[in-house]
Amino acid sequence: MSGFGSVAQFLARLILGIIFIAHGWQKLFTQGMDATKVAFGPGGMDVPYPELAAYYATWVELIGGILLILGLLLPIVATLLIADMIGAIVFVHWDAGFWNMDSGYEWPLALIAGLLAVGYTSAGRMGADSYIMRRRRRDVV
Repeated sequence: MSGFGSVAQFLARLILGIIFIAHGWQKLFTQGMDATKVAFGPGGMDVPYPELAAYYATWVELIGGILLILGLLLPIVATLLIADMIGAIVFVHWDAGFWNMDSGYEWPLALIAGLLAVGYTSAGRMGADSYIMRRRRRDVV
């Protein structure tokens, strides 16, 4: 990937990374983990295993967002974040229908589309995965 494609790939990772960092940060520091666990639990979103789900969502969003920006471990990070978003769709947004304005699944579905686009393609010149793979290929040769 060269030229604008590499820049576009980085910008997409940057935007997605900021979104996920903000949501992880919100769960950890703005609301706090105790409130996040309660929100995931009975009387809230009724997510199964609310404590585990709250920790998973918080840390995968926070750390995953950072790794997206760095372009590091992209397929793994994308898979973990897609699982997070599928959980959000199934347990939180599905019953509200499609539209985001009705708390529907439009927004997490759009995030999944972005994750598919950046997680399973080349990181471009501005991604750590590209440097690691380039160096690995040199070492093998």
